[in-house]
Amino acid sequence: KILVDHLIDEVVYLESRMQTLKELPQTQIVTKYKSTGEIIEGVKTTAAAKQYKECSQSYMNAIRILLNVLRKTDVEAGNELLKKLEEFQ
Repeated sequence: KILVDHLIDEVVYLESRMQTLKELPQTQIVTKYKSTGEIIEGVKTTAAAKQYKECSQSYMNAIRILLNVLRKTDVEAGNELLKKLEEFQ
């Protein structure tokens, strides 16, 4: 139960972090100048987008673990876990 509580706290943190990262720019236009004077523009992924992807992967792994725990517990314990998760939404 202690591990599950800790995992739920981690999920809540990741949701908050992902929401913050989602509000930041995910791409930026990069301009490069060649020695010939030619200008090349491209799109680059920002650090916020990379962090969002990492948080999202951790979030999905934590959710999978919680769902596995939920399937292995009795119905009453599973309902209690669902109620606790709903409190954080």
